[in-house]
Amino acid sequence: MRKLFFITTILSSFILSGLARADKPVLNVYTYDYFASEWGPGPLIKQSFEATCDCSVNYVVTADSVAMLSKILLEGKNSKADVLVGLDNNIARRAADSGLFAPHQVVPPKFSAPSVIWQSPLFAPFDWGVFSFIYNQETLSNPPKSFADLQNLPKETKIVLQDPRTSTPGYGLLLWLDTIDALGSDAAWKAMRPNILTFTKGWSDAYNMYLEGQADLVLSYTTSPAYHIIAEGTDKHKAAIFDEGHLAQVELAGVIAHSAELELGRAFVAHLQSKEVQSIIPTTNWMFPIRDDVPLPDGFKGLPMPEKLFVADPDKSEKMRKNRIQRWQAAVQ
Repeated sequence: MRKLFFITTILSSFILSGLARADKPVLNVYTYDYFASEWGPGPLIKQSFEATCDCSVNYVVTADSVAMLSKILLEGKNSKADVLVGLDNNIARRAADSGLFAPHQVVPPKFSAPSVIWQSPLFAPFDWGVFSFIYNQETLSNPPKSFADLQNLPKETKIVLQDPRTSTPGYGLLLWLDTIDALGSDAAWKAMRPNILTFTKGWSDAYNMYLEGQADLVLSYTTSPAYHIIAEGTDKHKAAIFDEGHLAQVELAGVIAHSAELELGRAFVAHLQSKEVQSIIPTTNWMFPIRDDVPLPDGFKGLPMPEKLFVADPDKSEKMRKNRIQRWQAAVQ
């Protein structure tokens, strides 16, 4: 969730931009690696929030959002987290059922779809995107146009995916398949298995493998090519648009109920929805902003948008999560 780019090493668990003065409160924000990296929106958001809060923001990072949620569920009420940034609508029910989150009390702006579809008193959206397979048109001349095509790729065509146990895009793919009732069977996964290079823990590792030429296709977002257009001046990277439709992902932030900095955490979540922050989301997190009043950069305007767009039901998503992962494990071993 989200998110680009050349991340060659996993960041340290703690990203500190300076030692906080003893008289300043510290807000511990759990998030995923790209968000807090120098390429992501985290540093700019930290700078702008600290300019108004008289506090210090400390990012604590994991490889991806599922790993982040697992970390705080394991820590429970002993966690030092004040805010989580980077949950998504597909794992929100599991987070809500933990009882660790408090209402964010954020007055929402005018949302853009599908953010308006997904709202919660516990989790506030800050960006959204659409899952897609990215390919290089200079090296893959006949990209898949459907999931049926994906299971009939030439043997030499390789795909890199993310592990659904640790990654929101990885779990998003399981949901995407089930939503359109395509390739949901063990046989279909087994048909794809010869083309799957590996499953990485998070999005960053998978995308880097694709960029290094190790794979022809990578699970990412329809907005990923915008980075290459804007930052590199090339449009060779494309999003494959599938006939069956695509699954949308809404990224969320939530405040921890037992936090000693509860109101500061709520202010940080509100800051994520501010026009100031939303205006940098497209060119730092490479996702769509949630606000209708934030214009998109030129590099976004020519990107394809699937005619069919789905948003998964979070309750059904959680109910079937274990079953989906067990089926996936059995099929790809």
